[in-house]
Amino acid sequence: MSIHVNAPENIPVVLIYNVDPGWKIEEKQEAKTVSEKLGKALKDVGHPTEFVAIDNENIKDKLSSFNPDDWIVFNWCESIPGIMHSEWMVADKLEKLGFTFTGADAHTLRLSQDKHRVKNTLKESAIPTPAWVLWERPGAVEWKIFPAIVKPVYEHCSEGIDAGSVVFSEVEAQIRAGAIIDKYRQPVLLEDFIDGREFRVAILGNETLEVLPAAEMEFSHFKDTKDRLCGYDAKFVPQSEHYEKIKTLLPAPLEDEELKTLYNICRRAYRVTGCRDYARMDVRLRQGIFYVLDVNPNADLSFDASMACAAETAGISYGEMGSRIVRLAAKRHHAYRGIK
Repeated sequence: MSIHVNAPENIPVVLIYNVDPGWKIEEKQEAKTVSEKLGKALKDVGHPTEFVAIDNENIKDKLSSFNPDDWIVFNWCESIPGIMHSEWMVADKLEKLGFTFTGADAHTLRLSQDKHRVKNTLKESAIPTPAWVLWERPGAVEWKIFPAIVKPVYEHCSEGIDAGSVVFSEVEAQIRAGAIIDKYRQPVLLEDFIDGREFRVAILGNETLEVLPAAEMEFSHFKDTKDRLCGYDAKFVPQSEHYEKIKTLLPAPLEDEELKTLYNICRRAYRVTGCRDYARMDVRLRQGIFYVLDVNPNADLSFDASMACAAETAGISYGEMGSRIVRLAAKRHHAYRGIK
């Protein structure tokens, strides 16, 4: 029998997050801390919430005490510990175990891991994305657009991206591409570097999409073109210049028509890449055109990340944001199909 109740206390949640046994003690503690902040926020709005740390690939055993008929899994796993590029495998295992879970399905997560496939998907749907070429092995490549940026194809969270990623000549591009291919053992994208304003746009929803206030990453401190980007340091190294000097403007100072165009493009990107429940789009503006740089299903939901900050700007508390995501997933569960 379906439950036609919206009350969070009627929707129990098991929050899963990954902890790699090979991590340092402080890295394990950080994963636990940020996960517990989200879990506590869910509890504060009423959801019965349990925590499960995923430290190996045996997810079935980890979740053996939770009946899929009774629980919604909040999937906050970025990987299966010890397996590279395995975020999609977590969703695949949950699907096979019969769990209803938050966020994107295995197919979409696998697509999002491959920047080349994502860009092809965007291009096929006439969604602006920077021109690019796939570079599979060191050596020459036909490319005349500079400045350009060199990116590893299968990495996320700006792994492999720093000021040296921006190149101004074929020689520079070849050197950087060779270094990335050698280090990461994967192809690279050589892409038109859109030296313009950068925005992060978070979206909640499925049938109906709610676009949260856009955030602008402001680079005025940096005069060198190579420095005007959000690389790995800007996101994860607090002592770095990029982490400290890139400003976040929220809401982004855009005219109404600009916002309308930006939000429409982001909604379309969300749809065509198969995002579900929530996601974040990274976009740059040049000469009146918004270019989608990246699509991030299962975007970072840490309390201080851009999605939570955008939700707060929209008047949505951290716990309510998490609860909305849970309720969106719950609509796919046989027991909660009447939920709103």
